[in-house]
Amino acid sequence: MNYQGDLQPSSFEFDRSHFKLSIWVRKNLTNKLSLRGGIGQGTLAAADKYNRDYLQPRNLSFKTKIQEAFVTLDFTLFDLTQYKISPFVYGDFILFHYNPFSYDEKGNKIYLQPLSTEGQGLADYPDRKVYKLTQPALGFGGGLKFAINDNIRLSIDASQKKTFTDYLDDVSTSYADQGKLLAAKGQTSVDMAYRGDEVVNPKPYPNEGEQRGTPTEMDWYYHFGLSVEINFSAIKNPFSGMSFPRGNSRRGCPRVF
Repeated sequence: MNYQGDLQPSSFEFDRSHFKLSIWVRKNLTNKLSLRGGIGQGTLAAADKYNRDYLQPRNLSFKTKIQEAFVTLDFTLFDLTQYKISPFVYGDFILFHYNPFSYDEKGNKIYLQPLSTEGQGLADYPDRKVYKLTQPALGFGGGLKFAINDNIRLSIDASQKKTFTDYLDDVSTSYADQGKLLAAKGQTSVDMAYRGDEVVNPKPYPNEGEQRGTPTEMDWYYHFGLSVEINFSAIKNPFSGMSFPRGNSRRGCPRVF
């Protein structure tokens, strides 16, 4: 998995990717079209120390677990009862949960949403609502499928997920006044809202209203994956009947993966 947002404007950085695991069930609607539903969990993270040069002094960072439930419509270009390899494309509806955190100078894990680092939920900033930690997303992707036999398929794919929040990383708009943050949320909120005082040649806390993020651009996340699918009927006796005959008699009886 990987992320794109205010702390990482590029779309995919392999050296900063994290592991994701998903499991799903598939129902074939036809030999080319199928519906699958499942759950997954992975990790997203980014830090300004890897960001563009002019953003590195801000020194923000985040990490979060992503927990997904998804429904996917999958279209395979070639009928894999007749071919061994086929391209495929798919679209997802996703409901995901996240909870961004970072580590303070002492290494303590600090969850960011309750700190209102941009003034979310404070009376002084009535237009800034507390962001929800469970959100919808839309995904789309594609790849290649390989029919090992009638019971086992492998696939490789890449997809991108469009979220409707700019707060995967807890960064979106502008800096809140540090005095107002201190009064409402305490010193930890001030410390995590701006961390430029922790670097060499530190700069003071920015003035209220100075740009902290880019609210017009929502956050995205991505994955590049390898999948293994096993026909449920193979589980009953995995060492026999691993391949069904490829005749016309199988038409009209879609298999379930």
